[in-house]
Amino acid sequence: MEIALHVTRFNLPDGPAALPAALTAAAGAAEQAGFSTLTLMDHWFQMEMPDTAATDPMLEGYTTLGYLAGQTRQMTLGLLVTGVTYRHPGLLAKIVATLDVLSGGRAMLGVGAAWYEREHNGLGVPFPPVADRFERLEETVQICRQMWGPDNGPYTGRHYQLAETVCVPAPIQQPGPPILIGGSGEKKTLRLVARYADACNLFAFEFGEVERKLEVLARHCETEGRDPSEIRRTILTLNDPLDDPDAFLAAMEQYAKLGVGQVWVTPTVPDSASWVEQVGERVVPRLRDL
Repeated sequence: MEIALHVTRFNLPDGPAALPAALTAAAGAAEQAGFSTLTLMDHWFQMEMPDTAATDPMLEGYTTLGYLAGQTRQMTLGLLVTGVTYRHPGLLAKIVATLDVLSGGRAMLGVGAAWYEREHNGLGVPFPPVADRFERLEETVQICRQMWGPDNGPYTGRHYQLAETVCVPAPIQQPGPPILIGGSGEKKTLRLVARYADACNLFAFEFGEVERKLEVLARHCETEGRDPSEIRRTILTLNDPLDDPDAFLAAMEQYAKLGVGQVWVTPTVPDSASWVEQVGERVVPRLRDL
């Protein structure tokens, strides 16, 4: 099983000026430790949780990935996940294609239906009803696929109309960067995963729930006439693997039996680099054998 690093917090004791060095150190430690992927959240405001506030520091995702593309050489780079409302799909396709070119073919597109209404209202960005957002999500994936391919013609959808889907230079990865659709909604999200995605990502709160969601995905794949093995199964855990490495690895062994091939972990301390180094020493070699 592969391990991925998900960076979600940017409040450092020394303030924003320390962020470039801290991100560089964390990314370098992750590559050295054998992490396969590095992702950030795609938010304008920090999420409101018991220990975080909307006014906490939050970096714009794709700008940060562009910076990290120059600091890394091996890891896949992406956002977990881009809200479909945050960027016009034509612009999003161009941004991800640019990241893929400048990173040497290491971009991924993580995308979802968006949910954080406060940041939309705060910055004056329209936040359509949930049904519309899912329709926009489907059209966005279609537009990205078209822009990354040879068809430069128009795209006409219910929500988006593009006169020309020109994207030059094209992504290095062909037929384009892998697309991960985030979320676990059984009626809409997992159906879109079965229809379009290269990967899914589920919250690893309970093993039985992940198992059931993957069964739902398999049924959608059958309806769509698609082999479920074509879709990479990944999970995001909020548990710190350093709290109890043996218990963490035992849980991951069970997920591996479901066909899960990658787990995202999130640093729990401001000094992400040292945390990543410890995970690399105590967890990664054993996780790789699962």
